[in-house]
Amino acid sequence: VQLQASGGGLVQPGGSLRLSCAASGSIASINTMRWYRQAPGKQREFVAFITDGGITNYADSVKGRFTISRDNAKSTVYLQMNSLKPEDTAIYYCNANIIPTGRKYEYQYWGQGTQVTVSS
Repeated sequence: VQLQASGGGLVQPGGSLRLSCAASGSIASINTMRWYRQAPGKQREFVAFITDGGITNYADSVKGRFTISRDNAKSTVYLQMNSLKPEDTAIYYCNANIIPTGRKYEYQYWGQGTQVTVSS
């Protein structure tokens, strides 16, 4: 099982980016999917999650600006980021609780990260 994140880049303050994270491999089911971020010199922090039933939750710092969504048919989670600020600059990581095919329990998997830089 792998998670592949994409969509990062350089954007000006006030701009938008859409991150994607696709799960692949022998997967029986995908439960909660999350985004985290890690800015230079800081600890990794929670950004947002979405359950398999579509319940969402956000860090206060991104509430009202970021939207998490998922396409279960494509095993993909998205993060739409609007009104970006320089303090949103970080490596963004996706994370998911996945039950691999043939397994009884779920495991937590991490994507490789995608760089988001907000700068003029």
